[in-house]
Amino acid sequence: MALARRNALLLAATQAVAGSASPISISLGGLAGFYLLGADKSLATAPVTGFNIGVAFGALPAAWLMRQIGRRYGFMTGAASLALGGLVAAIALFRSDFILFIVGLVIIGMGAAFTQQYRFAAADGAPTSFKASAISWVLAGGVFAAIIGPQTVIYTREFFAPVSFAGSFLAILPLAALSILILTFLKIPQDTVAGDEDHDDRPARPLLAVITQRRFITAMICGIGTYALMSFMMTGAPLAMVGCGFSPNLATLGIQWHVMAMFAPSFITGRLIRRFGRDVITGVGLLILLGCAIVAHAGIELWNFWLALILLGVGWNFGFIGATAMVTSTYHASERNAVQGFHDVTLFGCVALSSLMSGKVLNAWGWETLSMTFWPVALFCLSVLGLQMLSDRRAAAL
Repeated sequence: MALARRNALLLAATQAVAGSASPISISLGGLAGFYLLGADKSLATAPVTGFNIGVAFGALPAAWLMRQIGRRYGFMTGAASLALGGLVAAIALFRSDFILFIVGLVIIGMGAAFTQQYRFAAADGAPTSFKASAISWVLAGGVFAAIIGPQTVIYTREFFAPVSFAGSFLAILPLAALSILILTFLKIPQDTVAGDEDHDDRPARPLLAVITQRRFITAMICGIGTYALMSFMMTGAPLAMVGCGFSPNLATLGIQWHVMAMFAPSFITGRLIRRFGRDVITGVGLLILLGCAIVAHAGIELWNFWLALILLGVGWNFGFIGATAMVTSTYHASERNAVQGFHDVTLFGCVALSSLMSGKVLNAWGWETLSMTFWPVALFCLSVLGLQMLSDRRAAAL
């Protein structure tokens, strides 16, 4: 337990630093794309899509690499990818090269794929009673990333004026270097689940056998629905705010409040899951996302945007942590790398599509239509989750 707590704290610290590259990329990706494009702005969010594609494409290589060299060195490699992507994106901005800018964000996304594995590393190295809390601790590091990332943008985006935003992407380099330094203190036993009271030596089942379990499918649907909706609105929000006359700084601060709301509840989410269960907390998250849609649809004042983004973050936190905890209950220790890799490739592939569609929907039909798309997706996820809970109760009664 002591090692599990230590690793969770170190991973939370790394999440705070390396994780700040994500809000930098997301808050500026669409805006920089908007300024780099010509008359057709419908592809303005394509750089953010590139970031999410990088996360999706990087998931399986990240899982494979960490099997070869261990999670600590794998995470260091991910941090180096963040630095490389930040450098490429900055060069693209100096050259006004839209395609190269997308490439830079793809590389940052591939680094972020390693960051996404922090939560699994913390959970796999923890006793069953601490798994949900370990995930929450790591994601709680995102509270600090929510401060570091947007504040970095505000103070560095005009550092190389008149080339806007280049300084913010170059700032990713020292953040990545600090992440590597923190990771040198990480100790995760290779190919074991350190301190896991329920560790077993059961042989790995075929991947298809794991991912066709009803509970895994339910967890995947809820996780994808929660994350895709979050990405869909978060990607379009900065563009919508600037389009409504608000400054890029106010748009960036909106993303800061959003990212803080994504991770601040993590201090208590683990406890709530232990008390009420994974399924209930996941459902609560989906209901909060519907509340976000109502606020966003109600108007285009600054408070509408910011409150909607805050609710979006809280709903994501409950829904995604709950769904992630559901996923970790569906596989054996020997299956975790393959299952986690498949999970993240599928998840972030859908998230990439949602971020691309965000710009197209916003450009074609506006902010109100974008917010209305929450209803069918969230209600479908709630229906699947409700059927799963009903099935579990019937099974328990037998």
